[in-house]
Amino acid sequence: MGGKRTGKGKLLFYCIAALIFFSLGSCTAFREGKKEEGGNGPKATMPQGGNGGHGAKEEHTPDEEGGKPGARLKTAYDHLATARKLLVQGDYDGSFRESRMTLVLAGRKSPGDEALFHMGIISADYRNPKRDYRKSADFFGKLLKDYPRSHLAEQARIWIGVLRVIEKSKQVDIDIEEMKKELSR
Repeated sequence: MGGKRTGKGKLLFYCIAALIFFSLGSCTAFREGKKEEGGNGPKATMPQGGNGGHGAKEEHTPDEEGGKPGARLKTAYDHLATARKLLVQGDYDGSFRESRMTLVLAGRKSPGDEALFHMGIISADYRNPKRDYRKSADFFGKLLKDYPRSHLAEQARIWIGVLRVIEKSKQVDIDIEEMKKELSR
């Protein structure tokens, strides 16, 4: 009984997996919809010198400044897309860094809400060796606080509820194991 999950435990993990699958799918669909509309978010630009004074602008990332001239700016949306790709590849640390960069670039505007949501997903992913359900719930809570009108707010509320159930379930399992040890003495 110690290592095997009960039917309810399996169902809970299947529900979590389904939530992750649908959440990532809806984020991707939302992002693709923005691309089609031509609104791929704000872009920071820096004036390009030596261009004949025509006012042309060249885009740079903070980590590319001082690097190659003509380097393209990675927008907040670009960082978020990279974060999603890295998550699929199993690079949780890289995905988290890209999500954090998205949040820094977006501030309290979109896609900051998507970055927080993604950070919550990364922290809750069962394959992530550094998963932390409390940290995940904190990211979802911050999303609700900072972006109460986000299209992801309801999903964040659901995730918080699921994560609380998981934490309670873990505590119940610990309590049961302690009771077993006491009874076997």
